[in-house]
Amino acid sequence: MLRITLRDGEKAIVNGAVLRAVGRTQLCVENKVAIMRGREVMKPEEATTLARKLYFQAMLAYIDPAGRDDHQNAVVNLLAAVVATFEAPEAKAICVRFAHEMARGEHYRALQAARDLIAIAEQPIDLRWPLHRLATSYPNCWTFSVDGLIGATPELLVRREKGLITSRVLAGTIRRTGDDAHDLALAASLARSSKDLEEHEYAVRSVAEALEPHCKSMNVPETPFVLHLPNVMHLATDVAGVANNGASALGLAAALHPSAAICGTPTPVARDLIGEIEGMHRGRFSGPVGWMDASGDGEWCIALRCGQADPDDPRRMRLFAGAGIVAGSNPDAELAETNAKLVPMRDALGD
Repeated sequence: MLRITLRDGEKAIVNGAVLRAVGRTQLCVENKVAIMRGREVMKPEEATTLARKLYFQAMLAYIDPAGRDDHQNAVVNLLAAVVATFEAPEAKAICVRFAHEMARGEHYRALQAARDLIAIAEQPIDLRWPLHRLATSYPNCWTFSVDGLIGATPELLVRREKGLITSRVLAGTIRRTGDDAHDLALAASLARSSKDLEEHEYAVRSVAEALEPHCKSMNVPETPFVLHLPNVMHLATDVAGVANNGASALGLAAALHPSAAICGTPTPVARDLIGEIEGMHRGRFSGPVGWMDASGDGEWCIALRCGQADPDDPRRMRLFAGAGIVAGSNPDAELAETNAKLVPMRDALGD
């Protein structure tokens, strides 16, 4: 038997029946009863695409073996006992749907799903303190602060310096354990992972294709290296080129953004699917952040591993993380990846 508490005015769907709580209500259901909870009542066929709006911990995705979305079964066949303790179920549901979309057809090759997390402090957050922690803990990343958006990103979108153009592409991630020997084994497995190598190839290709019109020569390594950060390891490739025109660092950033590493490929269809399924506004997360001088030289990174201070409540901050989805993605692994990527900001805000 599972007990769920509904607050006044909340509505739940239990095996298709809509219940509305009057006052604080405790709902007792059998373990295999399908249940969703939220302030909006949703039809079964809306459950997957609107999963992000639900905050009761329930798995909302179901993939029919024949390759068809069966949204009625998505509601009827939920296992409430299992999902009651599952973290960020809406994020997993979105990952499942993304992977299913790519497995179903040829329109999508790779997609980048994002999720957010609201951090609430007891006192107003002094941004100087988490910035100091980020800079100290992640010296090989670019620490930034722009109008309440702070973070430490490992990914260089583009640098232009005296005619040399460089970009560091990251795609493919595994969490570190803290045991050096084990981490070396994990790094080797990451370098051999067909799923991560596929995701990385799409990201590198999109950057190389975007920079090619602006370069008279380019160096695109065939094999990525493993970048070791304190919390995770990434497949990384440094793309370099010699400029053939007067495009500024900002102009190059505009040509590159959004790359496959933060959106997907092909970009237009990936962006449309993200808008349909992701269910949240990213704000400035994954956008370019950097600088440019009067000569056009500069450095622009991608705003990752970051958080946005709430302008209306200095105690609150919205944290972001994302993961690359390809046809072979595992939703549990992708969710674990986003949890690992939230670690820098969580630690920076911790006691």
